[in-house]
Amino acid sequence: MKFYISATGIKKLTISSSAAVKNGGGGVGLLPVGMKGKGSPPGTRRIFHRMLLLPAVLVLGVLLSLLFFRITFIMLESAAFCSSPIGCLGWRIFGGSDQTLLREELMRALVEATNDGDNGIGRVESSISLPSSFNDLVKDMTSNGQDIKAFAFKTKAMIMKMEQLVDSARQRESIFWHLASHGVPNGFHCLSLKLAEEYAENAAARSRLPSPQYASRLTDPSFHHVVLLTDNVLAASVVVSSTIKSSSVPERLVFHIVTDKKTYTGMHAWFAVNSIDSAVLEVRGLHQHDWSHEVNIGIKEMMEIHRLICNHKLDSMKRDNIAKEYAHEKDFQYLRPSCTSLLNHLRIYIPELFPDLNKIVFLDDDTVVQHDLSFLWELDLNGKVVGAAFDSSCGDDCCPGRKYKDYFNFTSPIISSKLDYDRCGWLYGMNVFDLEAWRKTNITSTYHHWLKLNLNSGFELWNPGALPPSLIAFEGHVHRIDPSWHIAGLGYRSIINVAESILDDGAVIHFSGPAKPWLEIGAPEIRSLWNRHVNFSNEFISKCGIVG
Repeated sequence: MKFYISATGIKKLTISSSAAVKNGGGGVGLLPVGMKGKGSPPGTRRIFHRMLLLPAVLVLGVLLSLLFFRITFIMLESAAFCSSPIGCLGWRIFGGSDQTLLREELMRALVEATNDGDNGIGRVESSISLPSSFNDLVKDMTSNGQDIKAFAFKTKAMIMKMEQLVDSARQRESIFWHLASHGVPNGFHCLSLKLAEEYAENAAARSRLPSPQYASRLTDPSFHHVVLLTDNVLAASVVVSSTIKSSSVPERLVFHIVTDKKTYTGMHAWFAVNSIDSAVLEVRGLHQHDWSHEVNIGIKEMMEIHRLICNHKLDSMKRDNIAKEYAHEKDFQYLRPSCTSLLNHLRIYIPELFPDLNKIVFLDDDTVVQHDLSFLWELDLNGKVVGAAFDSSCGDDCCPGRKYKDYFNFTSPIISSKLDYDRCGWLYGMNVFDLEAWRKTNITSTYHHWLKLNLNSGFELWNPGALPPSLIAFEGHVHRIDPSWHIAGLGYRSIINVAESILDDGAVIHFSGPAKPWLEIGAPEIRSLWNRHVNFSNEFISKCGIVG
């Protein structure tokens, strides 16, 4: 074997035996670059190409086999949780992790369920009964092998159904809560019966109120006259007791309690047996009043219109489905007995009830007096008829829920042309009335005029209650007093948002609203402000099982 090497570089390499060279065959030569070897046979080149192609085919076959098995595994694995296995395939092949894949797929499913509105929910609910709990959902998803998209739609349907059930339960609870406010506790019924029995059997319970030596004070303008219109014995006793305890001059107080015929004997017996030494008190029954014919007709007409207004509102609520359309608790106040109570609406006739009085402080029976009220009888009303506070618990002129728009129907041209939509209404329940100034006005006749106008307008001018027509009748006759004189709304659930300092500073706190302090539906911390003025050791109270 010989090697031939050119001096200028490797031009040609020939490996051969001596015999082969001589005979011109059997050797293998490396020819110059770019030149075909004229001496290379075709068989030699084919063998060379086959030797290169075979390993490449083998490697490609192995890779394709591995890729096939990988794709098959991914497809089977993705089918368990992907709504689109083909879409998941790209993520898994190109390196996406399981966690990232699941998160992205879940996000897409949730967005699709959100954008789909209620259409997908309807399909889910119509085709498959919804699981009732999370455990049932997991069991349903795993047993049926459903994908993430189905999970998103079914979860949305479950949540929406749960929200509907919760809303329905809240609405029903609100209805039942308000219905509970209409009841009178058994202890109160018992108290009225025991006191009526005492009135019949005990001469002391029928003794004159007040004693003859104090009768002149009933019309003496130099004394501080307080008026209550109530048929609740225990509530009246709390108002009287708290007013006396808070007064710096209790001996100047004169209480005028007006009640109906059925309550008169029990009310009289209570204050006759539980005498008050430091103040003067009288109990009047409406049946004892000698009304003029004009006043009698006016009262009957007023009560008939108020009854029609309340019935119309109640019928309207029934037609509109009370459980759905009237979820706000203030809408249920029209179901309360006070809507058609004579004593509730009779306040517009206070000048006729007390023709000999000039200035009074009017208190509702669901109030508690915490501070001395003596200043109110000396208050200059600047020629106005009524001194009233405005709700300012959240700032000046904010009066949440007490604007004119909350009382009146401003879609009526009669109302919109007369009243200001955003104006705050004054508070009824603790007011100073200048009866002398009242008698010089046409307030009562204006009140009746608007009642008839509401009747002729199909009862659409305002919501039922004593306040809306009074706001119109007293227009221009109201003197604003400091809000701390009257803190109202303690009978509503929202009272929990009122600061304790505001309650402590209030001269009169008013349990206006459904949750009266003698009912168990009231908040305990608020009820305690009322209970502390009840003598639970009293013989009649303990016999009737009335507890705080």
